[in-house]
Amino acid sequence: MIMEIKDSGSVVLTAYHSYTPSRIPIMEQTFVPEISSSHSPISRKSLQRCQGINRMLSNESLHPPVFSRSNSQASMDSTSMEDFWCEVESIKESSENGQEEQTLLEVKPADEGELEAEWLQEVGLSTLISGAEEEDGQALLSTLTRTQAAAVQKRYNTYTQTMRKKNKHTVRDVRDIFGVSDSSKPTFETAPVSPVPSNGLQLPGQKPAWKSVSSNSCLDCGLDKDSPSVTEELFHEVSFSESITVLPKRREWPNNQRFKKDDSALPKFIVRKSRFGLTETGDLSLEDMKKIRYLSLIELTAFYDALGIELKRNRTERVKGRENGLFGVPLTILLENDQKKVPGIKVPLIFQKLLLKLEETGLETEGILRVPGSASRVKNLHQELETKFYEDLFDWDQVRNNDAAGLLKMFIRELPSPLFTVEYLPAFIMLVERISKIKLQLQALHLLILLLPDASRDTAKAFLQFLKKVVANEGKNKMNLWNVSMIVAPNLFICKGKRANQEEMQAAATTAHIVRLLIRYQDILWTVPSFLISQVRKMNEAATNNSKRQLMFDKGVRKLLRRKTIERERPERSEGIVTLPPCLQSDIPEGVIRVYAPLHSKVSMAIQLNSQTKAKDILARFHCENSCGSSENMKGQSQSLYEIGGNIGQHCLDPDAYMLDVYRANPQAEWVIKPKTS
Repeated sequence: MIMEIKDSGSVVLTAYHSYTPSRIPIMEQTFVPEISSSHSPISRKSLQRCQGINRMLSNESLHPPVFSRSNSQASMDSTSMEDFWCEVESIKESSENGQEEQTLLEVKPADEGELEAEWLQEVGLSTLISGAEEEDGQALLSTLTRTQAAAVQKRYNTYTQTMRKKNKHTVRDVRDIFGVSDSSKPTFETAPVSPVPSNGLQLPGQKPAWKSVSSNSCLDCGLDKDSPSVTEELFHEVSFSESITVLPKRREWPNNQRFKKDDSALPKFIVRKSRFGLTETGDLSLEDMKKIRYLSLIELTAFYDALGIELKRNRTERVKGRENGLFGVPLTILLENDQKKVPGIKVPLIFQKLLLKLEETGLETEGILRVPGSASRVKNLHQELETKFYEDLFDWDQVRNNDAAGLLKMFIRELPSPLFTVEYLPAFIMLVERISKIKLQLQALHLLILLLPDASRDTAKAFLQFLKKVVANEGKNKMNLWNVSMIVAPNLFICKGKRANQEEMQAAATTAHIVRLLIRYQDILWTVPSFLISQVRKMNEAATNNSKRQLMFDKGVRKLLRRKTIERERPERSEGIVTLPPCLQSDIPEGVIRVYAPLHSKVSMAIQLNSQTKAKDILARFHCENSCGSSENMKGQSQSLYEIGGNIGQHCLDPDAYMLDVYRANPQAEWVIKPKTS
């Protein structure tokens, strides 16, 4: 149902997602604003609008209350919801005052066949539509788990059935792709898979063990001193969708889950480092991250399938944003312009400067983000920034903290495409509305973050790191995690457009809970689960083997094929990979690696590995032997050990990675020490 909601203003708010009304979790049924002393004064007109919006949401016939609530609980909910709706009102007033330009994105309807075709293209399987047998598609299919393969088969079945009904071109039979006996009845069953051993391959038959731990040798997402004492460990060696079978079936879960506003009620999760260490999104090559996105979308779809949830996505008409300036410019264009001034930059300069301003002077300001700045000052600063920022003539000392916060939120709202993308905003909402367990919500959120374009993910990371600092200063700025989430949610998930959906407007607590998860567990979200890296390795190996077979056949080297199998051949080096001098490419004994350090005075070293050798040990050895004679170019730079080539494009290793395990997983790799790109 689409409703248009208007009051005295001509601009309305809309979000991009849609839901089923019966699935919406328990929301605040009524809300009467009670302006506390900590809030800045707002006009009578603003107060009336806030009350009007909340009267619209108080229709108890839509969602009858399930839980009884005490007066104190209702008061707490009322106060927290007040932050959300007053922020909505502030956004509306900014729009009405002409401070923000209108950017309209229309969600386009599509039939089922078109949606499935787009899905297959987005996961890198366009060859199933075209009928061509390309190596990349075959390599991807060869790496899938059973639940992932079932998800692909389900979408391909839907696509082929729709195409046959429309009498379109001939499509490949699903049996030709998966080798099943009946294409209408998928034979894949969800089953647990064991953790990834040292060779990076999954073995069937063992169930993952979920347990509580108390250890510091891991990635810890307990942000508050009042966090629960019991800590739950997350295992990333196992496909999320495969592990669903060891959890209670959905019908055993509570139908509704009330959001607890107490931040300490959130569980504390850790990810213990495997012997391969942890890998962050920026540690992999762009080509491998592209494959991570393919696999993440397949895994997310399989994950939702296992939970009985339909993974919805929006089809939108692409809107071309401004090509110059600061506000309302697509992130990719902003970065292209900024990289001319600062090569390699990943977050727009204006966004970095706004964050820096607030971090330097605004973290302790009471009500920062919540208390709005002067509308007239923000408008003037906005215009002045557009003309003076790139000329380095803008005076940042004149900017007050609340005005800087207003500019920061305006930047996010004016992006032509939302920071978390239009296409998968429904999936963000569904992970809260249809999944009751925080652990499963976090796993779905993790996969959604991996789907983001690089520019969106890097910008979101900088923003969430700033919000984490705001929460850390709660004692002075009076902004706890829930307060910050309530203020930020409308700026991320409610955007300007032609229509507003009443059901979307009722999702205040849902979107705020998403932001709370993003802030609280962000350190986990920037990592790449090891099971996905294992699949990328297998995908690269399959593609390399296919390429080599074709190359050797073309050259007629059948004699070589009889002497040595394809799997033991050294893969061809990709463009950009460092090539060692011939004197360094001699045969190296088992367990010995040759490390190349082009910026050191001693450019190479043979190192014997043992079961306890870590990446940081190799770095320390090079630093010790080159401390007096290193190149001027590397002094003051942080150096990292990279795994390059073989079954990976480029991989910046965790300092705690055990090198013998990494070597055995990729014996054909080259090992290079160089500065880590920021």
